[in-house]
Amino acid sequence: MACHVLGVIAAIHAVINTRTSQGAVAWAVSLVAMPYFTLIPYLFLGRSKFAGYIDERRLEREILRSRSKPAEWDSGARSDAPESTPLVDASGVRGEIAPGPAAYLGNPTIRTLQRLSGMPFLRGNSVRVLVNGDATFAAILDAIAAAERYIVVQFFIVRADALGDMLKDALIRKAQAGVRVYFLYDSIGSFDLPHRYVSALRAGGVEAHPFATKRKFVNRFQINFRNHRKIVVVDGKRAFVGGHNVGVEYLGGNPRLSPWRDTHVEVRGPAVASIQFVFTEDWYWATQRLPELGPAPHSDENMHCMVLSSGPADKQETCSLFFVEAINAARERIWITSPYLIPDEAVFSALRLAVMRGVDVRILIPSRRDHHVVFAASKLFAYDLVQAGVRIFRYRPGFLHQKVVLVDDIAASIGSANLDNRSFRLNFEITVLTVDRAFAGEVEAMLNADFAHAFEIDTNDYRGAAFWRRMAMHVARLFSPIL
Repeated sequence: MACHVLGVIAAIHAVINTRTSQGAVAWAVSLVAMPYFTLIPYLFLGRSKFAGYIDERRLEREILRSRSKPAEWDSGARSDAPESTPLVDASGVRGEIAPGPAAYLGNPTIRTLQRLSGMPFLRGNSVRVLVNGDATFAAILDAIAAAERYIVVQFFIVRADALGDMLKDALIRKAQAGVRVYFLYDSIGSFDLPHRYVSALRAGGVEAHPFATKRKFVNRFQINFRNHRKIVVVDGKRAFVGGHNVGVEYLGGNPRLSPWRDTHVEVRGPAVASIQFVFTEDWYWATQRLPELGPAPHSDENMHCMVLSSGPADKQETCSLFFVEAINAARERIWITSPYLIPDEAVFSALRLAVMRGVDVRILIPSRRDHHVVFAASKLFAYDLVQAGVRIFRYRPGFLHQKVVLVDDIAASIGSANLDNRSFRLNFEITVLTVDRAFAGEVEAMLNADFAHAFEIDTNDYRGAAFWRRMAMHVARLFSPIL
């Protein structure tokens, strides 16, 4: 009897606090009908916000942005005035857009994305694609070895394996040479990171801290909010963002998922200041101290970049709205790669409308699974999207983990955000958006190579499955608000 009473109380709490109606209904029904099975999961996963957490996080963000925002945001590197003429002239006739990367996307899109991110588009950058783990960690370790002033390292998952030890030893060497080293890891993603690993870093002079959202006792059981960002910054000159975490599986060390397909980028120029400011926000939350970081110099390039950070403390659902705006901006094509396919209704609708506009809409997802429930739910969402005219491809060789969006022949984004509800609303994410034809061409070539190793699915991917598998897909989709 007591369990059923607690179930009803928890159901009321879910209805009041859960962000989406689907999530509220799913939790309320299960808590009332099956409290013995759902009360404990709700304690860990149910609430979509922490008591006082969002207000506290927002307050700290406003303080940081007013006191220590990057000088680059107010300098000549800022490019918030798109190089364009009005789309409609004085006579009311639609005019031609003048050349220029920002103009291609159109004034409204540029303004929308800047307001959404709270960060400006900055020019004077260069961005390099790093395909797969060997290229990514070779570049990161090379940058760390060349560090002179400071190093910033932040990952969702850090493992104490061969790659993790290599990173640890490199950071300790630089710390002992007098370089300031800041190391931040997510307490949930790196739950199995042994204490000896962190102790060795601290003993070697590295400032190492976990990112956790447990300042209040009521939040102590929550595991919903996770810092999924992957950031490395060296001396304000080079920054690395993308899909890789620290573990040998990201180098292909897990035979079941090998070869691991992932993408990172190396950024140089003023956008580095935006990336390290995202780290500053997270570091201040974790330690209540500001890291000592420096400015980011211009590069010799003129690429336009914007950094978009998103998380559960945002006033808007930043990550979901970014995908919606990117899809709506597409005129010829929108190509998306993601390891998980759990779109919300807004993104799903934007994809369908893009198909109706005649846009080439493609989504590349894995053919191997790393999470059974997510994979099953993704299959059902893929079926719905195929029915709407979206082309869905499955990558054959190994597990696909990259998070890339390509819009037409001008804009590309690479970061940590997946095409799923967890990235949309529950995780802290970071994405680098570039507006540059040459770079978009590189991303297109990379994705074409990936599509060449993929196969396109049709409705038989769902219809041809056994009944019990189709039923499992529908059950798995019930959990989409927390997947």
